[in-house]
Amino acid sequence: MSYFDYEEEEFSTRFSGRTLLRILGQGKGHWKWFVGILIGVALTSSMDGYFTYLGKRIVDDGIQAGNRGVLLHIAGLYIGLLLVQSAVFLGMIYLAGTLGERVQYDLRRRMFNHLQKLSFSYYDRTPVGWIMARVTSDSERIAELMTWGVLDTTWAAINIATSFYFMWLISGRLALIVFGVVPILLVVATFFQRKIIVQYRKARKANSRITGAYNEAITGVRVTKALCREDQNLIEFSGLSSDLYGASYRAAWLSALFLPTVQLISAVALGSVVWYGGLQVEVGTLTIGGIQAFISYVTFMLWPIQELAHIFASMQLTIASAERVFSLIDAVPEVVDRPGASELDTVRGDIEFHRVGFYYEADKPVLRDLSLKVKRGETIALVGPTGGGKSTIVNLLCRFYEPTEGSISIGGMDYTKLTLHTIQSHIGVVLQTPHLFSGTIRENIRYGRLEASDEEIENAAQLAGAHGFIKSLEKGYDEEVGEGGNLLSVGQKQLVSLARAILARPEIFVMDEATSSVDTLTEDLIQQGMEVLLQDCTSFVIAHRLSTIRRADRILVIEAGRIAEMGSHAELMAARGRYHQLYTKQFERDLEHKLSSFRPEDQLALTSTLA
Repeated sequence: MSYFDYEEEEFSTRFSGRTLLRILGQGKGHWKWFVGILIGVALTSSMDGYFTYLGKRIVDDGIQAGNRGVLLHIAGLYIGLLLVQSAVFLGMIYLAGTLGERVQYDLRRRMFNHLQKLSFSYYDRTPVGWIMARVTSDSERIAELMTWGVLDTTWAAINIATSFYFMWLISGRLALIVFGVVPILLVVATFFQRKIIVQYRKARKANSRITGAYNEAITGVRVTKALCREDQNLIEFSGLSSDLYGASYRAAWLSALFLPTVQLISAVALGSVVWYGGLQVEVGTLTIGGIQAFISYVTFMLWPIQELAHIFASMQLTIASAERVFSLIDAVPEVVDRPGASELDTVRGDIEFHRVGFYYEADKPVLRDLSLKVKRGETIALVGPTGGGKSTIVNLLCRFYEPTEGSISIGGMDYTKLTLHTIQSHIGVVLQTPHLFSGTIRENIRYGRLEASDEEIENAAQLAGAHGFIKSLEKGYDEEVGEGGNLLSVGQKQLVSLARAILARPEIFVMDEATSSVDTLTEDLIQQGMEVLLQDCTSFVIAHRLSTIRRADRILVIEAGRIAEMGSHAELMAARGRYHQLYTKQFERDLEHKLSSFRPEDQLALTSTLA
């Protein structure tokens, strides 16, 4: 499956401080919650450090001195501060949870809004599964770092600073011993982060591929079962899972090695403190309560350093996710409104393609020097072999893409001087495979014009020939269509799509092989609906069945990106050129198909009559 082989853009394997700052910038609009979290962390961490110092006073000033009054005073102070700390901690957790949800909501909304603005070319080269991975799991990791990551990091930093302050008060020499360990820990952290981030980036890339594979497998499950591809799909998916497992395993192994290394360095520091502190107690320069508190502070400081090591390892994964999220947000639409573009209420008028050329890939032109003038209200039919450029012509007309050469004008004005909304809001499109959104039939038809009344919706359905089958359903217009319209047949979806186009009252209408997948009866209904819709529209019809476009004002035979023939049905048939060949062959195939349903003797009699 070529889908599984899609290669995402590569990112630098070096730690990106700019990416980290950009992650933190996601909380800019929620600074009140952010400040509240920092204040809560500062208070709880400071209290933790002070509790240890109170332990020193209990030993030195209470127990050794035999002063019960001091013990009671310290106990009351301890309990009071503990209650305050509990209340602050509760508020801090609430703020962190709220901030995380708000950041994730804003980030996903921002991505979704940006996806609406991106051009078709972005979706041509980016599978849906990769986009879903960015919007879901990757954005969730950013929100986690913004809340719990920041909370834990701030807590650890304040704990380290508080511990060092109290250690310095107890013994400056011992504090210097402990402080000398910090540079060593920083060197170790730098070494491991470079190794870990490489594996986490590979893991995130593999995760995106797996999400894409899930999407492809689920949406294509009917084809998979029809072609008995289950085993082959499983083999290919297992390969993707192995890639994710390998990268995740190496990242986990490095993280697992990182933490014991930090713990080993911490143990050496703690052992040095115990040895040297014991000597200080023997000579009387340090009290028993002091050495006990100092050891507690060492543990109190080194444990947050170990926690920082864990946070730092997780941060690599978040940065790998953030790089992908920001690559989506930074994607620039290729088709945008030009400066000073006009917003018009109507786009009625002649349409002209002037020496238009277009390619999706620079060395593979799709259209070449195509020129065409279309009068207002004219119906243009496009026929020709697959890949000739028919759909590209209407995609350019809708300005889903823009010509790489030449120009297109509407009403005598270069359409790049019009806003995208002006063009696309006045064009109705019915595709070969129409897409319906989850919801009811009524909601899907109303999608063509959101302010339409129920009466207008039913009138549009009647004009499209859809009213009959809709009324036969149990819930009528309130019948659910399912995801993608899967609860309706192809023909029913096509009729609903046509009703939606009629409701939109387009001034330019595009029909892209809309009858190629429906039965003859449904095709007749669609043709009747088209006649109503095309009465006052300039229209472009891409035809699969040539019998459906005999009434078109002009028929264009498109081959290799050029207009091979042009004229009415009668003119082209009389010319006995390429269109005549296509029409004759299709007529013969249709005749053979009809004859195949007759008995042999009837086939012979009918063939003799036709001859």
